[in-house]
Amino acid sequence: MDIKEKTIIILKRYEIGSKYSYLPVLPKAAVLIPLFQRDGELHVLMTLRSLELRSNAGEVCFPGGKRDPGDRDDVATALREAEEEIGLPPDQVEVVCSLFPVMNQRGLLVVPVVGFIDESFAPRPNPAEVSAVFTVPLEFFTKAGAHSAYNPTGLSTPLHSFLYQDPKSGISYQVWGLTAMLAILVASLALRNKPEFDAGFDSDNPITFFQHNLNKRINKL
Repeated sequence: MDIKEKTIIILKRYEIGSKYSYLPVLPKAAVLIPLFQRDGELHVLMTLRSLELRSNAGEVCFPGGKRDPGDRDDVATALREAEEEIGLPPDQVEVVCSLFPVMNQRGLLVVPVVGFIDESFAPRPNPAEVSAVFTVPLEFFTKAGAHSAYNPTGLSTPLHSFLYQDPKSGISYQVWGLTAMLAILVASLALRNKPEFDAGFDSDNPITFFQHNLNKRINKL
């Protein structure tokens, strides 16, 4: 069994299904966390948002966005946005699972959708939305070397930040906030590696923490 097959088995345990159907109707979004295998290791694809965008301009993100009325579900949202942003055809994504939702600072309920893509995928970024596409070894998000964090007032979890230098281009990217948290989460689950730093949640039982945090945020609405 190769690392991809093992990862799929592990991540499917965290599929939410209809577990969060009790939540009130809230504005929703979804992101695709695209994994692929290279030289026996897992990597993840990330994007740099265009400076022309009104929100989160110039920030590192996963492909994704707000749910459209025509989207069948969260998976459909994530796949549609990935196709619009980086030219990734939905039929080239092997969807593994939808993880537990998190609420961003603007009150959007964000569902992370994890899927596998082919190593040979060649992104075609939409310049109106994406200024760069790059990949990172997933294990990077469990290492302390390029990690920093601080605890902002009013938040119950650390705000994580990583500085990653792409070996191909030499360009450095800052991965922080919700994107960094999701990267840490998927890395710790998929690789079964506890981060070398305080992630702010128990990597052996993350669902309890994220569910408590989400309910706390919703109760404040």
